[in-house]
Amino acid sequence: MLTVLDHSLIKHKLSIMRQEDTSTYIFKQNLDEIAKLMAYEVTRNVPIVEKQIKTPICETTGYELAEKIVLVPILRAGIGLVDGFRDIIPTAKIGHIGMYRDKNTLEPHEYYAKFPKDMDKSIVIITDPMLATGGSASAAITNIKKRGAKKIMLVCLVGVPEGVKRIEEDHPDVDITLAALDDHLNENGFIVPGLGDAGDRLFGTA
Repeated sequence: MLTVLDHSLIKHKLSIMRQEDTSTYIFKQNLDEIAKLMAYEVTRNVPIVEKQIKTPICETTGYELAEKIVLVPILRAGIGLVDGFRDIIPTAKIGHIGMYRDKNTLEPHEYYAKFPKDMDKSIVIITDPMLATGGSASAAITNIKKRGAKKIMLVCLVGVPEGVKRIEEDHPDVDITLAALDDHLNENGFIVPGLGDAGDRLFGTA
């Protein structure tokens, strides 16, 4: 299922990130803030269980998350969403997966992977700022499933219909959440209107 968040603060902050003269510092600051807002929305229906707690006044019924949460950024730009998510979910564990695209075949390949234990018992939230062709995200999801993950969400800042279609076809069991659904990909594979190369803008390597 695709969810595009309709939130005034997200639209405001994303507009700041889109501007070409936005500094690396301001870009990262707004990405952190959007990630927090997205974390709030993405975890809205995460299962909880009751537990008895004692307030200063009396005993009552409280709640806690029923399942562990694992954040998996797709390297390198996906790291940019982790801080905001972890501010909201400090108990979340973090895995990492790195993908590169073969220049000849254009097929994505895994070059790095490190995950916490019990992936099969956790809710796995994959983060990547841009969902363009969807090739790398789809391959990452496939590889994460091979590690036992069964409950997977894909969270991206900006996506396009081409990328959404790829994920929906390859992984219909994975929910997609976007801050914005942009128009299309240009001839160079960049999202239009987009915000440029998210990794370069995030790490100042443009």
